Amino acid sequence: MVTPLIRPARLRPGAKVAVVAPSGPVAADRLASGLDILRGWDLDPVVAPHVLDIHPRLGHLAGTDEDRARDLQEAWCDPSVSAVLCARGGYGVQRMAGLLDWTAMRAAGPKVFVGYSDITALHEAFAVRMGLATLHGPMIATMTFLKDAATQESLRATLFEPESVRTLGSATARPLLPGRATGVTLGGCVSLLAADLGTPHVRPSAAGGLLLIEDVGEEPYRLDRILTQLLRSGWLDAVAGIVLGSWERCGPYEDVRATLLDRLGGLGVPVVEEFGFGHGATTLTMPLGVPAVLDAKSATLTLDVPALT
Repeated sequence: MVTPLIRPARLRPGAKVAVVAPSGPVAADRLASGLDILRGWDLDPVVAPHVLDIHPRLGHLAGTDEDRARDLQEAWCDPSVSAVLCARGGYGVQRMAGLLDWTAMRAAGPKVFVGYSDITALHEAFAVRMGLATLHGPMIATMTFLKDAATQESLRATLFEPESVRTLGSATARPLLPGRATGVTLGGCVSLLAADLGTPHVRPSAAGGLLLIEDVGEEPYRLDRILTQLLRSGWLDAVAGIVLGSWERCGPYEDVRATLLDRLGGLGVPVVEEFGFGHGATTLTMPLGVPAVLDAKSATLTLDVPALT
């Protein structure tokens, strides 16, 4: 059963935040622009040593697994750091998650952690291995964060004024399947959730949870395969409700929608679509590990408590 997790403290002006790259390589110019935005919020961003690295043989990775893990662990265990923000996604978290000293990271206490896409694997690890609520939100060296004002404001408000964003929704959100449900939020990139199955420390199921899912570059037949794997494994048994984000480059939306309805319709739970988080033009910040109410009729997700204390 999905249960509420420990919420870290909100950020204050002047807070020191660390930027890490647990997955793919980062463009230096985009990183610089993202850091400027953070400084404009009166934050003090520090860049981990290997953020701009590229793996010597595998160009899809931001440096070696050991260096990426070290950057994350050292940032997390630094008592002067209040939050750890990811620079971008891509691929690579699953390669380095087992290299982290989870005992040391638990001892360092709760902090804000932000990212999405491949970072889903870390959201799940923080939930299962540390009992920590995290933020499925924009990464600072991505074009959506750099160019979209709504994306920036959603993250800024969540970090500094979390009580102001207790009710989440978007102009595009609408019911796919009717109903109202309560539960604790979890989720992220659905292909990463499926890829975690069978690995050590995986969350046993989404029972009682409000599942937030999205993806990028997965054609409808691939989404069918991913969702079918989650269904066949029993991972979706007793899920309370589902919120669907963006499906960028997954094919015509009517085909994606038909697949989602076919695979999720039999669960008998409320489902809201086009909620505006993930890889789309706007990336809303969605708290994970927080109790909430999903109302399909109003197409809103209302948090019982603010995302941060």
